[in-house]
Amino acid sequence: MGKTVGLVLGVVGGLVLGVVGGCGRSSLAESAPDGGFDLPDGASCGDGMCIGGESCSSCSADCGLCEGCGDGMCEPETESCGSCPSDCGVCATCPNGECTEGETCSTCPDDCNVCPGCGDGMCDERGGEDCFSCAVDCGFCEACGDDTCSTSETCGTCPQDCGVCETCGNDMCSASETCASCPVDCGLCETCGDDMCSATESCSSCPADCGRCPRCGDGFCTPMSGEDCLSCAPDCGACVSCGDRSCNATTETCFTCPEDCGICMGCGDGRCRGTEDCASCRRDCGVCSVCGNMRCESMGGFESCANCPSDCGECTVISCAEVLACVFGCIQFTGFPPRISFACLGTCVSRACPDVQFLIDQFAACAIENFATCGDISCIMTECQDEVRACLGARCP
Repeated sequence: MGKTVGLVLGVVGGLVLGVVGGCGRSSLAESAPDGGFDLPDGASCGDGMCIGGESCSSCSADCGLCEGCGDGMCEPETESCGSCPSDCGVCATCPNGECTEGETCSTCPDDCNVCPGCGDGMCDERGGEDCFSCAVDCGFCEACGDDTCSTSETCGTCPQDCGVCETCGNDMCSASETCASCPVDCGLCETCGDDMCSATESCSSCPADCGRCPRCGDGFCTPMSGEDCLSCAPDCGACVSCGDRSCNATTETCFTCPEDCGICMGCGDGRCRGTEDCASCRRDCGVCSVCGNMRCESMGGFESCANCPSDCGECTVISCAEVLACVFGCIQFTGFPPRISFACLGTCVSRACPDVQFLIDQFAACAIENFATCGDISCIMTECQDEVRACLGARCP
């Protein structure tokens, strides 16, 4: 009889300790030197059950966040990098590519992968979710987006400040990545494209709603700063699949790939506004050419030695024959009326010496006068042969 009573009391006592440990800040789990926690034998932090002496301070992944975590102040007696990285900063071992002892999905999702409930659209604080462990549900932490990668931020929790993680961009959505931290691998989040920049979106995960990040548009594609084909097409260019005439609903929208998905509403009204840019709305915002980025972006004749010698080199004076060949390359005679690139024409003529420029103008006046009756280049060359002869005979100093 005595043994039975003792056994019952022992079981009840164990249950009480489990409940107490799960509901408050417990001292049963001793803080490890690196800020993590050594849990009692048999307990497994991250198994979804707050048992075996686990508490909010030793295992927020199972027991939820402690009261005060997330207020911006690291309370030395109750909080540490192992229990509240959003306040105290991440532990020294995070991220190092391995989910080491003391790390959990809630304290180091970069190493231990995001917690099971992360990504369901609900910010479950009782389940240990917060802006640090699950930005896709809870939104990014307040400091994220200030261009400074602080001690409480990592590549996975704030790519716009810390740059994307090494695995981002390998075409595989790993367990530590989400649509918020790496849309180029995981696809755009469902809310991206609704014209509202929600707390779970940022300039790096959804520029269509939030606008491009400040560094985007400088002409340099810097992956370590979080730039890729989705977050910064003006610098990095369109994604590989863009241009295949199929609008991929996962990563392509009118903003990320107007070529496949059509232009967004408002594009073409003559005003470059809102989140429009040269990649999403060329009609209103122009082309994505930046002089000084060490690339001669000459497609369409818009960057050349005439307007950007630092990228395209200094212009050399060309002869009349070279000017004429260049000019005819700017005109598409296949349709009526022919399509003419005046920017291209200007570049061609700007490289000629004064005599050739004058004689080219003389030829152009003749060509325009006879275009209606001729209709093709061979007829124009015949009617204006004297002007052509004069131009070809010019000798630049």
